[in-house]
Amino acid sequence: MSRLTRSIQIKTPEQVALMRVAGLLVGQTLEVLRAAVAPGITTGELDALAEDHIRSNRGVPSFLGYHGFTGTICASVNDEVVHGIPGERVLREGDLLSLDCGAIVDGWHGDAAITVPVGEVPRAELQLIRAAEDAMWRGIAAATVGGRLTDLSAAIEGSIEASSETDGVEYGIVEDYGGHGIGTEMHMEPHLLNYGRPGKGPRLVEGIALAVEPMITLGAPETRVLEDDWTVVTRDGSRAAHVEHTFALTVQGPWVLTALDGGADRLGALGLTTPFSA
Repeated sequence: MSRLTRSIQIKTPEQVALMRVAGLLVGQTLEVLRAAVAPGITTGELDALAEDHIRSNRGVPSFLGYHGFTGTICASVNDEVVHGIPGERVLREGDLLSLDCGAIVDGWHGDAAITVPVGEVPRAELQLIRAAEDAMWRGIAAATVGGRLTDLSAAIEGSIEASSETDGVEYGIVEDYGGHGIGTEMHMEPHLLNYGRPGKGPRLVEGIALAVEPMITLGAPETRVLEDDWTVVTRDGSRAAHVEHTFALTVQGPWVLTALDGGADRLGALGLTTPFSA
């Protein structure tokens, strides 16, 4: 049985394997959406694709109906950071699109997000996406049995700062939103900040599962929520990138449950040897 440690759900290896099924479905759904993104498609059409793919593969959309949310995915465009509601909006050449997706299979959740360009976008926005992805993987790679939660936070922040220096841009790190525990519910303890000093917070143990999701901007980090009570946008109108993966911590290291290869490629590039794959 899974157990709760200071309100953090710890999974058995068998339960982590069940989470992998949900995670793979999320990862595959996002690849279906990535292939479909093009000028002229609506965010509602992408939402319908996601729901059909999830339900056709024994899953249930995590987001649909969650606290009244009306979509299977969050579709956040340009200055929208997270929680964009899919609908009639037509994507146009040069848009920047964050797609966040969750699915439940046999009671276990997976949660992941990608940011993709719609057609051609400026180089600075491709760098923004890369900076967010690098930070996510650095954060996951920092997770070790016996470490602390904010080891991930510090690695994420350090990676963003390094990208800022390399790219010659001061990326804004969104402070009001972050990663989270995940398992039999989509959002669980602990909350994972995308900044902070290492060595603080709950100790990381085998069986903890976390969704790591950096959110960064091409301007200031401050955000506001639109009148729909969901969509989070940058206050200064700058464009934003949001990426996310769910991983479980094992004695062999992090297993990225929503990555099709289990995280082997990106974690391997960071010097981690992982036996996990599809």
